[in-house]
Amino acid sequence: AKNVPPSPRRPGHRHWVHRLPLKVRFKKSKIFLSVIPIVALGFGIGILTSIMGVGGGFIMVPAMIYLLRIPTNVVVGTSLFQIIFVTAYTTVVQAATNFSVDIVLAFILMVAGVVGAQYGVRVGQKLRGEQLRALLGLLVLAVGIRLAVALVVTPADIYSVVMGAY
Repeated sequence: AKNVPPSPRRPGHRHWVHRLPLKVRFKKSKIFLSVIPIVALGFGIGILTSIMGVGGGFIMVPAMIYLLRIPTNVVVGTSLFQIIFVTAYTTVVQAATNFSVDIVLAFILMVAGVVGAQYGVRVGQKLRGEQLRALLGLLVLAVGIRLAVALVVTPADIYSVVMGAY
């Protein structure tokens, strides 16, 4: 008999998320899952979006893939659809309370993002779930390396003050 490494999970052993109450069947994702971790994830993403101005995709996509065990191809579309509403609401609240929305900059970014999304959809259709996860991992790694380098590299001009023209 060959030495077969033990599987990380016994047959019939379920992930901790699948043992929670209040389960709902999600037909497109082909999962049967409690709404508790989904609500907690959505709440956390809402807080991140309003505080840091991020869409939440960099947290939501890995959480949906690795914690909730949703197929990668479904995660991409679901995350983007959810972000539409959270970021739209947050934008209105930021504009109304802080007056911190640059409409011209936002419009240029929006047009460029829509054009880039057309190419991204085509590329995404040709990639498998494992390839999408690898690209996400590389992106997160690159951002982490960039932030780590910024912590140790001395800036060219430490004491620069730029006066804005208003």
